[in-house]
Amino acid sequence: MSPVVKRKRDKFSMPSKYLLLILTGVCIIMMAITFLTDYTPSTVNKVVGYVVVPFQNGVSRVGSWISTRVDELDELRIVLQENQELKEQIAELTIQNTQLQQDKYELNNLRELYKLDEQYSGYEKIGARIIARNSGNWFHAFTIDKGLNDGLAIDMNVIAGGGLVGRIEEIGSNWAKVNSIINDNSNVSAMVLASSDTMIVTGSLQLMSEGKIGFEQLTDSKNQVETGDKIVTSNISDKYLPGILIGYVSEVEQDSNNITKFGTITPAVDFEHLEEVLVILETKQRIED
Repeated sequence: MSPVVKRKRDKFSMPSKYLLLILTGVCIIMMAITFLTDYTPSTVNKVVGYVVVPFQNGVSRVGSWISTRVDELDELRIVLQENQELKEQIAELTIQNTQLQQDKYELNNLRELYKLDEQYSGYEKIGARIIARNSGNWFHAFTIDKGLNDGLAIDMNVIAGGGLVGRIEEIGSNWAKVNSIINDNSNVSAMVLASSDTMIVTGSLQLMSEGKIGFEQLTDSKNQVETGDKIVTSNISDKYLPGILIGYVSEVEQDSNNITKFGTITPAVDFEHLEEVLVILETKQRIED
């Protein structure tokens, strides 16, 4: 005999969504019986009490939870939208503030140039913007955005801030290279404004690390020169126009020959922060001619 194989009964399973529908239908029927009839058997009351009421409470809680979540999502959506709008406003205000700061900075620069223009009103000048400079912390050599097409020429003097910056050494149609008085290869014939004692102002990038440039060959026979005296370009300079402020005496020492003196000057120009300059449209050679 062949062995008897017992087959397991397939377990009956019902999808939860159908079960929910059946329970919902039962609840509806029970509620209908309750509300439409005056006589309610005790069995129905028990079913209603044990089935309908808890189900109603569950449905109510679920509905309340869903409603709360929907309200929270609406509030979150509103908050996110407001947050985005605030971010956009902050970005716009930041741009506007940056632009205002830039405008203020440029306005201050223009005011300084205007004052400088008034200070040297006897010279015709043109404004120029610095577009490049040599490496280093100081504007000892740089390029401006004006050239031959704008009436510029070699050896024209350049001023900014409080006084002398340097002179044009190379030039093109729409650019010019300026060598400043702080450069190591710069020498300027100068004099003490109060006493007219002459000296040679020498550029020194090493001294500029202390915010100074040097001078030598000062003839101060009456010992009148002292700290704070103004130093300007002299009448005998072959490259620079006379009377342009260079800076202020910061130190004076006696040379070993006991005849001349040397020392340092604090420049009138901030050679670390230059953007715009004025070019005097004259040269020393033209005046002499």
